[in-house]
Amino acid sequence: MSIHPYRVCFLCTGNICRSPISAVVLASRAAAEGWSPSQLVVDSAGTGAWHVGEGMDRRALAALARRGYDGKAHRARRFEKKWIEERNLVIALDLSHLHFLEQLSARRGEAEIRLLLDGAEVPDPYWGDAQDFDECLALIESGVDAMLPELAGRLGVVAP
Repeated sequence: MSIHPYRVCFLCTGNICRSPISAVVLASRAAAEGWSPSQLVVDSAGTGAWHVGEGMDRRALAALARRGYDGKAHRARRFEKKWIEERNLVIALDLSHLHFLEQLSARRGEAEIRLLLDGAEVPDPYWGDAQDFDECLALIESGVDAMLPELAGRLGVVAP
């Protein structure tokens, strides 16, 4: 019997701040729980193509590093419509991203689409300073931690 990993994609605007931070945090938390890539695959993308191929914003990298994460391997990419069928869960970081996904999703059986925070947006730190990036990361950590028990249930593993 083949194992199909549960696939989660985070979506923000340019894929250089919020969504890659979210992917790094979830992947790190999952690894700490002992979840393997054969169980959970985490990635991220942006609604636009402005930064495709670029690394994460230096301020996002610095915020991650201050908290013990490594985001250096990230390369920005644009979300493709077919990914809705290839992911189990696509998490929008704000309402504009949620609307973008809802416009792409027209059929049942596609990925579940929702915000990371229960009914709230993760503010875009792009035009801010280091404190804005730290606050963004703290919100993301909180949202990811809240979803770990749900993901554990979907993966059939012990909840953290």
